[in-house]
Amino acid sequence: MTVQTPGPFRTADVPLADPYPLYRHYREHDPVHRADDTWYLFRHDDVAHVLTGRGYGRGALPSRIPGTCPHLKRTASHWMVFMDPPEHTRVRALVAKAFTPRIVEGLRPRIRELAAGLVAELGAEREADLVDRFAAPLPILVISELLGVPRSDRPWFRARAVDLQQATSSRVARRPDAFRVADDAARELDAYFREELGRRRSTERRDDLIAAMLAAAEPADDDTLVGTCIHLLTAGHETTTNLLGKGLLALMAHPDQLALLRERPELLPAAVEELVRYDSPVQMISRWAHRDDGIGGRTIKEGEKVTMVLGSANRDPAHFPDPDHLDIRRDARRHAGFGMGIHYCVGAPLARAEAELGLGELLRGLPHLMLGDEPVRYAEDLVFHGPERLMVRPGARRRGGAP
Repeated sequence: MTVQTPGPFRTADVPLADPYPLYRHYREHDPVHRADDTWYLFRHDDVAHVLTGRGYGRGALPSRIPGTCPHLKRTASHWMVFMDPPEHTRVRALVAKAFTPRIVEGLRPRIRELAAGLVAELGAEREADLVDRFAAPLPILVISELLGVPRSDRPWFRARAVDLQQATSSRVARRPDAFRVADDAARELDAYFREELGRRRSTERRDDLIAAMLAAAEPADDDTLVGTCIHLLTAGHETTTNLLGKGLLALMAHPDQLALLRERPELLPAAVEELVRYDSPVQMISRWAHRDDGIGGRTIKEGEKVTMVLGSANRDPAHFPDPDHLDIRRDARRHAGFGMGIHYCVGAPLARAEAELGLGELLRGLPHLMLGDEPVRYAEDLVFHGPERLMVRPGARRRGGAP
């Protein structure tokens, strides 16, 4: 793909199906790029400088949430992603006490079982949308297990998560009622989780993430607990959905790597890291400068917004040789796909497990899986980037496959 010399970087102008040639142009010719009121960073070293240094932070809750959305504003104000230390440190510690690697490791058999069930249902179809039938339901089922959400509530849970995500900047620009929809979802989820906290405080003895966080929390900290539950639901839903969808697309586009992974499934953990690097489910994150700083010969002024293009950083040849080639044997652990520094994704171990086990069950249970004829349709969102409709033909299932 040939990229003409572009003007100022505009996310709305980026080709969603393949933004990487455009990223490469900026990375090579204007890696610290100014457009409108935002700096865009395209090189891995510059991205790491901002994310791991102390000169940048998330600052206050985005002012773009209108005053007519009180539920959304209150809910988001308790999300770690919008906090700086010391408040961020306190809330992250609360989650870390409850959301331990041991809990994730113990959940792996259940993740595999849930994935196998979805694969079995998918295998019965002649053609189906992989996003709707597999990539979107799996992370909702898993986080529901963690939070102790009853199975009967999970379709409602998923719908509220989708509605809440309408408040992302790119979707607000395309849907006039986006904030209202998100505020309604925040109100309903807030009421739901407050009721769940009440149940665990009264007679119900539960072994789930809500109960563990409640045991670790300070008294009268319900706003933080409720906000954190909602954050875990939404943060882990769309990103893992995109990782599963784009991961399969990347493997289908590289038949040699797909064949290697089928032959050597023990490479799945390394393959997941490479898939995150190759086509990151979150393409951009933003910070604000707390003081003047120099990057790449440009001066970032205190208070200015800086957007790190993670998708570009993960294709930087200074860190990843032949970066546009998918290589599941590559050591890709230095990628920025889960962030860096104090805001490194707290749910990364769970996302890795879901991707590893989910893709593993797809490849094992559907050995003849193929893409359908319908073109892949991407969501109109470059930040949370991935297909919203991905038609596949499951094909004949192997005898003795997953139930």
